[in-house]
Amino acid sequence: MAATAFSGSVATTRTHEYIGNSTLNQDFGNSYLQLTRKGFKIDLGRSGKKQYWTRERGSCLIQASFEATTVSDEVSTPVNSTKVESVKKPREAALILIRHGESLWNEKNLFTGCVDVPLTKKGVEEAIEAGKRISNIPVDMIYTSALIRAQMTAMLAMTQHRRKKVPIVLHNESEQAESWSQIFSQETEKQCIPVVTAWQLNERMYGELQGLNKQETADKYGKEQVHEWRRSYDIPPPNGESLEMCAERAVAYFKEHIEPQLQAGKNVMIAAHGNSLRSIIMYLDKLTSQEVISLELSTGIPMLYIVKEEKYIRRGSPAAPSEATVYAYTKNLARYRQKLDEMVH
Repeated sequence: MAATAFSGSVATTRTHEYIGNSTLNQDFGNSYLQLTRKGFKIDLGRSGKKQYWTRERGSCLIQASFEATTVSDEVSTPVNSTKVESVKKPREAALILIRHGESLWNEKNLFTGCVDVPLTKKGVEEAIEAGKRISNIPVDMIYTSALIRAQMTAMLAMTQHRRKKVPIVLHNESEQAESWSQIFSQETEKQCIPVVTAWQLNERMYGELQGLNKQETADKYGKEQVHEWRRSYDIPPPNGESLEMCAERAVAYFKEHIEPQLQAGKNVMIAAHGNSLRSIIMYLDKLTSQEVISLELSTGIPMLYIVKEEKYIRRGSPAAPSEATVYAYTKNLARYRQKLDEMVH
């Protein structure tokens, strides 16, 4: 009448004759198979599942395959399986760091710290030049401090990007702010880059030095004392932050909010300040407290890191677009630049 086979978690039933009015019952351990004139029924005892199929009268082939569920939900793979597991290539992402351009208080030689001061004309030009240097590097997200000079730098830099996406500051400070700043066009949203502002990326707070002239302060307290306040790692100015204190908040924010984006393959730009960026670079390059205090960052000069396999590889400062070759590019970045060239032509 019929030939049946059951092996492991796969069952195959074949019949080449009419079942007619007869019924075939067959047990397979914890599973049960019943063939009737109208169809057949499978009861998977271990999983508690019951499944039914119907068939037309006549010569036919009936085949049912199922996975028998066990306590551990493990299904063995046949030794001769030809299934090829896809090997995922490690994701690569770009991280761009930019120290803001010259501010009005930089120009006046005043301690600025967390006072919210805008850029000078020179600072605007530095931000634009920085934008030209990163104009061929993909940017998916932007993080800035809560201070206007860093935000101006980020916005001005993006005006030079060849992709021409628009940076949009996210306002999540209240439900109303979030609701009122919604974008209702998916096409428009695709052409935007979210900008996240965070006080944790602010310049270190200089306490009672903020607003004082640097030279006059050195004359009053002595050059050595002022140098110690400005360049030591763990000695803060009066009622202010040390670099160590600044690093605690800046690096913690980087690890919690920015690093997951990079590890997910997002290309990120951070526009911030000398000490908050110095703190992040200390983490990225694994610098000691002595090494970081001697680290100098120029205003408006971007630094590029490639993030791959949870490692940060410093690639230096991208050269301007007029350069024939850019040593900082990886293959992925080169492909991105090629796509930009194709879009233009």
